[in-house]
Amino acid sequence: MPRHPASRPPRSPEEARWRKEVEEKLPPDERSRGDPPALGLPEEDEAHRYEAHLGFPGRPPFTRGVQPTMYRGRLWTMRQYSGFGTAEETNARFRDLLAHGQTGLSVAFDLPTQIGYDPDHPRSKGEVGRCGVSISTLRDMESLFHDIPLDKATVSMTINATATILLGLLVNVAEAHGVSRARLGGTVQNDVLKEYAARGTYIYPPDASLRLTADLIEFTTREMPQWNGISVSGYHMREAGATAAQEVAFTLSDGIAYARAVKARGLPVDEFLPRVSFFFSADRNFLEEVAKFRAARRLWSRLTSEALGAKSSRARELRFHTQTAGSSLTAQQPELNVVRTTLEALSAVLGGTQSLHTNAMDEALGLPTPESARLALRTQQILAEESGVPNTVDPLGGAWAIEDLTDRIEEDAQRYLDQIEEMGGASVAVARGFYQKEIGREAYLRARSLEERAAHVVGVNVHAEGNSAFDLFPGKGKGTGKGTGKRTPAGTAGPRGQRISPELERKAVRAVVAWRKARRAPDTERAISSLRKATEEGRNVMPQVIEALKKGTTLGEIAGLWREIFGEHHPSREY
Repeated sequence: MPRHPASRPPRSPEEARWRKEVEEKLPPDERSRGDPPALGLPEEDEAHRYEAHLGFPGRPPFTRGVQPTMYRGRLWTMRQYSGFGTAEETNARFRDLLAHGQTGLSVAFDLPTQIGYDPDHPRSKGEVGRCGVSISTLRDMESLFHDIPLDKATVSMTINATATILLGLLVNVAEAHGVSRARLGGTVQNDVLKEYAARGTYIYPPDASLRLTADLIEFTTREMPQWNGISVSGYHMREAGATAAQEVAFTLSDGIAYARAVKARGLPVDEFLPRVSFFFSADRNFLEEVAKFRAARRLWSRLTSEALGAKSSRARELRFHTQTAGSSLTAQQPELNVVRTTLEALSAVLGGTQSLHTNAMDEALGLPTPESARLALRTQQILAEESGVPNTVDPLGGAWAIEDLTDRIEEDAQRYLDQIEEMGGASVAVARGFYQKEIGREAYLRARSLEERAAHVVGVNVHAEGNSAFDLFPGKGKGTGKGTGKRTPAGTAGPRGQRISPELERKAVRAVVAWRKARRAPDTERAISSLRKATEEGRNVMPQVIEALKKGTTLGEIAGLWREIFGEHHPSREY
């Protein structure tokens, strides 16, 4: 059995270095604690392979975590994703979550904001404020962060095609309140390649989108040292049907593509890679998910060294946020979603996440209510404060099943990475539809296995007795109740879900129309003209975006300008 490290002398200089880091980071009472051990270690005859293949936490290849002490030194950030309706309503939800112990903010934007339309655009009709908060002007962003200390609370914004615009709005709001851009801490997703592969909220062709993404990363590297300029996301590809290995491969391949684009601008990789973050799903298969996170860290450490030439340890760290799987939530027996989310969150913690969102039980029915959002946050707090899991770094490390799964996922992901490199990289693979084809095949196989009951979802196609929701799989089946095929009668009790009033859209339309009337038109026109020139000359557009927004330009106007210059993307049929 692995022994506590303090029970014997260090067997190598690497182990001695790790012990020294632990002693520096932990208080004296933590250092002397013998139960549970801070880290499980192999016996003598396994030590050589251990150091080469697993290593110590906080040291390459980071299989066991990116910090020497992991959660014994600092817990993961509890960052609940939230956004709906107006900026004022979302601000109230933010303040409620912060008051109940949330440690970071994460903003969900509505569909028009994501694809670059103001609320009064014809294509926005019926979508304003529905799946996130509607943000179009500097006034909207002011309202969203009213009374929230931006020099203390870190902010994550899940936005991609319009990421430069939303970051520009945030910088303006912060600086108007005396918080310099250099003091802002947080993350903007800014990962548009996965939009072509899985999610669909792209606007421009891939090359133009990649240019805007690189503009933002370059700008934040130079002027916002506490900000992550990108969160490379596998989450949405996993939600669309990708396997664990595909999620790892496609995410890391996208990360390499972005890093190469920024490196080509003359920025040293050791300077900007430490501010590149990642975003993964915590899905249904508990042990596979733990192994997936470990494999991703090890692969990224190697790729950054071999493909990008990273030298520093920090540049090779894979730091990531995790969200429990929305696709695992069910409308039938939604109370069971609390159990699913708890297991998925635990897999992320055992896998070493730096930040975590836990889904609410009613999200298969609509936006979460305040009560269910609070319960989701409490789920994380129980894991952090009652489970004892944070006391040991990588507690499943060394288990045969975990190490075997970690190796398998790494090998399968590497095969995909080699194939993508042969095509010319992630941008080419996405433009040709390769990701889409591979993910689509797995999604089809998953759907078929559910229909045939080869895969089980409790309360849906097995153990469905007493369902009050519509039965998607009516009829008899092994271990199932008989499906009724009937909808819930009116008035039947059940989760009530969050509802968005149609008046919200009318209010947002009136607000943006009034905003345009109140601004100084000549100043706005000059700012838009300056942005057009910077875009056409190939310069970094972030300074002009910030200035245009300060002069009253709306999100839709900037996105519309780029539509004129870049055109819009139309999916390839090659695959």
